[in-house]
Amino acid sequence: MTEQELRELKADKVVDARGTSCPGPLLAAKRAIAEVPVGGVMEVLSSDPGTMRDIPLWAKKMGYEYLGSLEEPGYWRIFVKKTK
Repeated sequence: MTEQELRELKADKVVDARGTSCPGPLLAAKRAIAEVPVGGVMEVLSSDPGTMRDIPLWAKKMGYEYLGSLEEPGYWRIFVKKTK
């Protein structure tokens, strides 16, 4: 997805894991994905740079679709689509 498409995307669930370090954001995402309907989007907010590697790998392993990320001042917005 383009940056503009990501900015316009409305997430079904937002996980604010800013201020936690690895593996905190990934664990929060794993718990929260259960609340997202199939076809829905989860947005993870994280200030830990490792999350930029962890979330896409986890999404691929679980069969979800990593849509992309946006860098904001001091944190990242990472988008995952629940496909099953």
